[in-house]
Amino acid sequence: MRYQKFSFLVFSILFFVTSCSRKAHAENFLKKNEEVSVVKVNPEIEKIDRVFGKMGDRFKSEIVFTDKEEFLSDLKIVLEEEKKYNPNDVPLYYLIDKKHNIGENYIPDGLVKLTDKTDYNFWKEDLSLRPDAEEALRVMGRAAKADGITLLVSSTYRSYQYQKRLFQHWVDVDGLEEAERESARAGTSQHQLGLAVDFGSIDDSFAETKMGKWMYENAADFGWSLSFPKAYEDITGYRWESWHFRFIGIPACRLQKKYFNDVQQYMFEFIDAWKQTE
Repeated sequence: MRYQKFSFLVFSILFFVTSCSRKAHAENFLKKNEEVSVVKVNPEIEKIDRVFGKMGDRFKSEIVFTDKEEFLSDLKIVLEEEKKYNPNDVPLYYLIDKKHNIGENYIPDGLVKLTDKTDYNFWKEDLSLRPDAEEALRVMGRAAKADGITLLVSSTYRSYQYQKRLFQHWVDVDGLEEAERESARAGTSQHQLGLAVDFGSIDDSFAETKMGKWMYENAADFGWSLSFPKAYEDITGYRWESWHFRFIGIPACRLQKKYFNDVQQYMFEFIDAWKQTE
């Protein structure tokens, strides 16, 4: 009888210990599987989604970031590139358009007057650009000349007051509605940044000239981007301007083409929202 009680006691203890061991093992197993199943999301990847959500309907219908990790890596390269430019001036990717006014007091830092026609030509003596843009223009001009083409610079930096007079001129000529499609109000023109250049004839015929064709094929390789492409007036606010290019740097041109349907406005709106989003 005592033996039976002792055996039962031993069996009970063994059963209890085994049960506890199995329970602990099961809990550890579940815990490990839970840790595996919880995927840590890069907060900057989540930020891409938040910024994307702020974009307009057409942007969302045309732009898809299939590999967000790769996009983030490329975006960081561009944002770092921007830091190389004059810290005393507005950023290279500064968003200026009909909704973003830089104001009447802004003048680019260290404007360089165009005086040397060695690498490109110009037809007025009062043209100037930001130093970084002028240097990039010179490099592009040398490349164009090597291909038998001389770039003609027709318009560059414009002051707030100059742009105010110019806009009023087109209002007087074409009426307000048409002027809004092809001329910027003072404070909203890329030309005030000292980064934009109008080339050649400043009309639609430029696209069919040798200079225009060369620019479309090669400008991005030197950091120059077409600001107002065809069929994007609802996005840029302006009709197609085949002659108007803005210096944004080579990495940004590559990012624009790779991810933003080669639309400058799309890219700048995204970068602007990215900088403002935590």
